[in-house]
Amino acid sequence: MRFMVIMKASEESESGQVPSTELIAEMGKFNEELVRAGVMLAGEGLASSAEGARVRFGGTAEPSVIDGPFAETKELVAGFWILQVRSLAEAVEWVKRVPNTDGAHHEIEIRRIAEAEDFGDNLTPELKEAEEKLREEVAKNG
Repeated sequence: MRFMVIMKASEESESGQVPSTELIAEMGKFNEELVRAGVMLAGEGLASSAEGARVRFGGTAEPSVIDGPFAETKELVAGFWILQVRSLAEAVEWVKRVPNTDGAHHEIEIRRIAEAEDFGDNLTPELKEAEEKLREEVAKNG
């Protein structure tokens, strides 16, 4: 099973404040542990929402673009990992080990990544084949 582990933004991350050297080092060690255990497929931190945009669909013929920053910090993502583990419980155990050397209150969300089987008969053999070809192409570009 693959899970997306979503680190929620904080006022510090949204203000552009960089983590301490100690926290960067601890996160590096944690990421190394994830890689050595063979569970980390990807992981990145994100710049603040001031450097982002949202595209809103609906209500008009054309989507509207809203430039950051965005007001609701608690609803924003500051970073993520993609983990491949056996269960949600295993993902939770890894996340409980995320360094918090700055003592700040953080919230991390864990969501299972949908697999082809989750779409049942709506994912026809043709659609599944097209999806697999796209994944192969993405892997080549990676």
